[in-house]
Amino acid sequence: MGIFSRLAQLIKSNLNDLISRSEDPEKMLNQVVLEMNNQLVEAKKQVAVSIADEKRLAKQLEQEGANAQEWERRAMMALRAGNEDLAKEALARKREHEELAATFKDQWTKQKTAVEQLKKALRLLNDKIEEAKRKKNVLIARKKRAEAQRAIQETMSGLRDQSAFETFGRMAQKVDQIEAEAEAEGELAEEYRGDSLASQFQQLETKHGADDDLVALKRRMGMLPPEEVKAPQPSVQARVEAPSTSVAKSDQDELAAALEELEAEHPAEEKRKAER
Repeated sequence: MGIFSRLAQLIKSNLNDLISRSEDPEKMLNQVVLEMNNQLVEAKKQVAVSIADEKRLAKQLEQEGANAQEWERRAMMALRAGNEDLAKEALARKREHEELAATFKDQWTKQKTAVEQLKKALRLLNDKIEEAKRKKNVLIARKKRAEAQRAIQETMSGLRDQSAFETFGRMAQKVDQIEAEAEAEGELAEEYRGDSLASQFQQLETKHGADDDLVALKRRMGMLPPEEVKAPQPSVQARVEAPSTSVAKSDQDELAAALEELEAEHPAEEKRKAER
């Protein structure tokens, strides 16, 4: 094999590959159906021409039969008139028309058979084209379904790429970090802006209240015995007032003792002055 023939084969193979890859099944099917319809139209025209020929032959056959009958009638008329020679000529003309009629009949019979075959072929072609149209619609639907499945598979393949999920993971970690930093900044701002001791007591009261609620719920559910009724305790005001009264009485006693001491010192001072 020469280099030019090999090069020609290579070019043809590349061209065939390009054509094969560029073929769109939907467009090709539509084009094929269009060409089939055009062929059907041409076939109908050809069948119509054959039918017209068959009808023309039938008319010519009928006309030649009528001509033969007419010349027979003329031959009979010549015989009545006593002119046998004229009758012979009329019969000869009748024979010519009968021969033509026989020829036309043979042609008409063949043409009629051909027309029936053409009609049958035309019906078969029409059925095949209708079947091709139905198959075309099915094939196009299958093609679109396959394309949709391929698109879904490509999308799923893209989702199976771990880089996308890693990106989501990194973004989630960043959001968690931002939230933690914001909470930390809020706690620091609250600690430096407010009373930390009051905040601690508030947290303690909140926890204590939650503990009391939990104990009360357990008692309602029967998980703990009912709360014991304790003896009434003196009120806070009474506890506060009692020490206040004692403190006031103690102050009065101290004041009286101080007055007595002053009175005792006063006569002694006067006595010292008198002795001078």
